[in-house]
Amino acid sequence: MTNGDKRRNRKRDRVSRRYKVRYDRLVAVVLVLVVLVVIVTSCAQSCSGKGKKKNSGTQTQTTITDNTQQSSIVDNLITSNETSSIISGTPEGQRPSESQYITEVHNSADINRGNLVLVNAEHEYKFLDDDIELVSLFDSILTDYYHVSDLVTKLDSEALDQLNALMKGFYEAEKNTDIYVIGGYRTLDEQSDKYYNGNSSFQGGYSDYHTGRTFDIGIFPKDSSSGYYSATGVYGWIDEHAADYGFVVRFPENKENLTGELARTYTYRYVGAPHAVYMKQNELCLEEYIDKIKEHTNEKPVEVTVGSKLYQIYYVAAKATGDTEVPVPANKTYTVSGNNVDGFIVTVSMN
Repeated sequence: MTNGDKRRNRKRDRVSRRYKVRYDRLVAVVLVLVVLVVIVTSCAQSCSGKGKKKNSGTQTQTTITDNTQQSSIVDNLITSNETSSIISGTPEGQRPSESQYITEVHNSADINRGNLVLVNAEHEYKFLDDDIELVSLFDSILTDYYHVSDLVTKLDSEALDQLNALMKGFYEAEKNTDIYVIGGYRTLDEQSDKYYNGNSSFQGGYSDYHTGRTFDIGIFPKDSSSGYYSATGVYGWIDEHAADYGFVVRFPENKENLTGELARTYTYRYVGAPHAVYMKQNELCLEEYIDKIKEHTNEKPVEVTVGSKLYQIYYVAAKATGDTEVPVPANKTYTVSGNNVDGFIVTVSMN
């Protein structure tokens, strides 16, 4: 082998070794990259798995929360105003039935005013300025249906409105205009005169006529004899339907020992429809009704239906001194009347 060949062989060996070293380095780099990729991929999958579990838990919790909120909203939408008030305003531990009521403060004089005041020989009328609104019948009655015997007879405006409605109903049913109102409100002096003249058994201050809700009616047909009203013939319609308009016979038969007055079929008293209907159905005079209603509180009210209307009625005893907190419904129409004896009667319109 010549020296030139030897030199060429040594050159090829060096070149071969040089390229061999570079290839090894490339393989090492690739292996490192592969390892890094594997590590990164593993970490990514691990993090992704943890993220999915966390998100899954959040979605479940959100679904539960959303369902709860939706249920609450739906309940509030579909319930009545009263029930909604109970749901949103019931303190923890309080019975829902209690939250239907708020309190209304009444002073001691309030037991002496209202449609249900009892006036007789034992219970004096107090003549409070704001108890009644007196209206002249001559100026206000529906003269196409009935009449008044003079120019001065007066009644409370609410009682007169209902009397007009009753007489209109009577006329439409019987086409009769024979009815006259022949007595109504009496002042203290007027009643005292009647008592001392022997025309009344009640002294001044103790007559039901003082309330402006009591009146007498007579029958004055054009072609026959006239007189006080009696529920006979076509006139029986009045007695049959009077309670629906809020009227009762003030001095009914067989109640003389309670009312202190002889029975009179022609004297009517306005008390309000639910009370009148209950009294008629149970054959009670006003004295009996005032006692009977004391058995019923707001937790155990009397329920009375008049036509399509439902009423609840209950009693609240007045405090001996000072103001009385009367429970009244938060979301219903109601009235509060004193009984002129010892408390209040609440009447609630349920529909």
